[in-house]
Amino acid sequence: MASRFSNKDRAPIALIVEDDADLRELGAAVLEETDLRVVECVDAEEAMAIMAREGENVALVFADVRLPGLLDGVDLARRVKALWPHVSMVVTSGYGARRPEKLPDTVAYMPKPWLALEVLMQAEKAADWMHRAQRV
Repeated sequence: MASRFSNKDRAPIALIVEDDADLRELGAAVLEETDLRVVECVDAEEAMAIMAREGENVALVFADVRLPGLLDGVDLARRVKALWPHVSMVVTSGYGARRPEKLPDTVAYMPKPWLALEVLMQAEKAADWMHRAQRV
């Protein structure tokens, strides 16, 4: 598939926030199949630091609910959507099939184990939205 972006270094970002190294690497490998540039984070604080620098270039944040540190994935989703409403956000958890109550309505929820195809579909939607927004 030909990339819509001539240089992957300038492509919109998919930020994966997961403290489990194996799941983070798996998610990154899936997201590498898209036109998005993948950036990995271990916790929400690291993700927020990247968002502060690159927020306008981030198309997708894919985060676990349970994260080490002061913020969990729901806190991260609420902050990202408040500060960068254009960012597509997916929150995932292995501790419940039900969507967390405090999760904003505009945030997608995927219980673990998630399917690679579901992640790819979310990433493609985010990349397409960013591509259209960059044309305007």
